[in-house]
Amino acid sequence: MPAQILSVNLAVPRTLRARGREIRTGIFKEPVDRRVRAVRLGLEGDFQVDKRFHGGPEKAVFLYGAEHGAYWRKTLGLDAAPGYFGENLTTEGLVESDVAVGDTYRAGSVLFQVTTPRSPCYKLGLRVGSTRFLKTFLESGRLGFYVRVVEEGDVGAGDPIERVSRPERPLLLPDLIRLMFFRPVDPDAVESALGSGSLDASLREHLEELRLETRSTRL
Repeated sequence: MPAQILSVNLAVPRTLRARGREIRTGIFKEPVDRRVRAVRLGLEGDFQVDKRFHGGPEKAVFLYGAEHGAYWRKTLGLDAAPGYFGENLTTEGLVESDVAVGDTYRAGSVLFQVTTPRSPCYKLGLRVGSTRFLKTFLESGRLGFYVRVVEEGDVGAGDPIERVSRPERPLLLPDLIRLMFFRPVDPDAVESALGSGSLDASLREHLEELRLETRSTRL
């Protein structure tokens, strides 16, 4: 089945209470019944609070597979409707195992490029109602991923998602997830990852730090 956008979701600003204080968040996203313009810094009309971890040109739009929603409903009973995990685009037929850093995709009139897997923050735990969920989420490998907007345009529910290109030496997201979040680290896997194309500066820096870490453990 060809990949497609099932839902375009924009944030509804809310306030959560945690650690004795009120926390403003944009993790609560709801589907919209119109086409939405994607620009360099994200989807127009979306709401982002902590731009250290969300938003910016390298994390402009967050994609998450509807297939994972079915998994979470079955395993944990979560009502994982479109937008539940804070994703801008709920997709079908496009999951981490099929995606590599630097892949470019056309959806609607927008050209996206994959940058990095999602790194879950404590607000996801608040959203689900359990801080322990973050560990479960990471271990599942069902993290979703961010993209940069290479060509601005508009997207809507039902748009097919077509892969336009892939780097010559692709770094698949499951391999990168293992390097980013799990130990011990395979030194050969780090070297292979650094040799892949289209790594952004922060991701390359992180992998370089892993390289130093693995070298130090050999001494």
